[in-house]
Amino acid sequence: METFDYIIVGAGSAGSVLAQRLTEDPGVTVCVFEAGPSDWHPYLHVPAGFIKTVFDPRFSWRFQTEPGEAIGGRRIALPQGRVVGGSSSINGMIFNRGQRADFDAWAEAGNRGWGYLDILPYFRRIERVVGDADERYRGRDGQLSVTRTDLKHPLCEAFIAGAAGAGIPANPDFNGETQAGAGYMQRSIYRGWRQSTAKTYLRRAIRTGRVDLRTETTVVGITFEGKRATGVSYMRRGQSQPGAIQARREVLVAAGALNSPKLLQLSGIGPAHVLRPLGIAQRRDLPVGENLRDHFSVRVVARVRGCRTINDLARGHRLVGQVARWALGMPSILALSPALVHWFWKSDPRLNAPDLQGIFTPASYKEGLIGLLDDFPGMTVGVNQHRPESAGWVRARSPDPAVDPAIQPNYLAEAHDRDVLVKGIRLARSLLRSKELAPYFVEESLPGAAATSDDDLLAFARKYGTTSYHLVGTCRMGRANDRTAVVDDELRVHGVDGLRVVDASVMPNIPSANTHAATLMIAEKAADIIRGRPALPHVAGVD
Repeated sequence: METFDYIIVGAGSAGSVLAQRLTEDPGVTVCVFEAGPSDWHPYLHVPAGFIKTVFDPRFSWRFQTEPGEAIGGRRIALPQGRVVGGSSSINGMIFNRGQRADFDAWAEAGNRGWGYLDILPYFRRIERVVGDADERYRGRDGQLSVTRTDLKHPLCEAFIAGAAGAGIPANPDFNGETQAGAGYMQRSIYRGWRQSTAKTYLRRAIRTGRVDLRTETTVVGITFEGKRATGVSYMRRGQSQPGAIQARREVLVAAGALNSPKLLQLSGIGPAHVLRPLGIAQRRDLPVGENLRDHFSVRVVARVRGCRTINDLARGHRLVGQVARWALGMPSILALSPALVHWFWKSDPRLNAPDLQGIFTPASYKEGLIGLLDDFPGMTVGVNQHRPESAGWVRARSPDPAVDPAIQPNYLAEAHDRDVLVKGIRLARSLLRSKELAPYFVEESLPGAAATSDDDLLAFARKYGTTSYHLVGTCRMGRANDRTAVVDDELRVHGVDGLRVVDASVMPNIPSANTHAATLMIAEKAADIIRGRPALPHVAGVD
């Protein structure tokens, strides 16, 4: 039987980081399993290609939620990266850490070493920020290039000015000392190309010659000797007889907030009410799959006059011109993230910090859903609640590993979430109607002028709101006596030796941000823990 020092399940954001950091130690061998293919397609590297790849079954898991009671019984598509690089190869490339209070809350819940001062050095280690930045908070020497939107559009300039007039100050660096404010988005794009973790981490590891990357290979179970995880069983391209492989040191599950809990459950780690109906013998009773969280996002759309939007530039001869600009290294719609501008603000002025995240882009999509541009010139303001109280679950629905899990985020189940989101929609609408945007504003197409009451806006959210693709929490980090916890603060599965989970599923609570940056931070810190290295020291000048 083949044996490696470490087995990593998933070649996505966290798995790629782990592979590189672990192989920095001489002689260490790693086998990385990825269910999807290599990242060969050009659309995976040109930023605008996300419109094509995020819903392409060649490169994404085509997950779907169960019907949501609070969203009118709708099912919502939840595509996740199924390709080398994982979701970092198909996501919107936004680089957003979150607020200091997010991580301090992790530590206050008993997770030692995960407070803001502890994790800031790891955020800095990830990034190579291009442009002005406060270097107490930002990194210059990391592997992931982080840039600001370089296409300055008149609608973006007007939006930022209008936000300032509404009391939302300009903030050029939401990853710096404070998140609050509006400004141009930061993203993992450099010189016109997507900066996936496959490109920035995994390929470096492969060049050591000590990483065996196995694509189109699905891990179907974790193998054990007593209480110790010893390896995995896997299938390649649906072969009927699974193979097996052993880990001398540890098995590291980095398959994401939906697939990681499914794999643990299929391996006998999870609650009895999930395992027993499937005929799976319970190895360890842990709340695997519970505490699923996501940001529920709503987009307000308006028709535009007096300038060309991305809707116009993405068609006909103008698109040819944009391709030429991209090829020449000039600002182009081909090198953009889905959102060009950020805004972070409060649903209630009495709050100390933002509880809303918003975006603005000089483009609009049919019914507010990313994927198909409107036929008319449009602009969009999106909004989601930072810290939803609604929580759901992920559950294996069959012992057959080819069957997708049942997923229920319970969007808008809690009254507080509904109240905050309605306030966020009102704020988003007011920002579209600022005097600075008035010369360009024709009419609101979504939700439309007829929607005026809170009930109208909530009905709009129930009908059109959707995932932000920020799924976390299903293998929650916490103390052994915490009945909601699956892993400890060193990401070891409680009561199991040789097994850790390292991805967004371990987040105790959802951060006030897109989750990619925090996932990379978790993997960077986990690599030091696994290697027995001391934690990075706190940053001088930040307390």
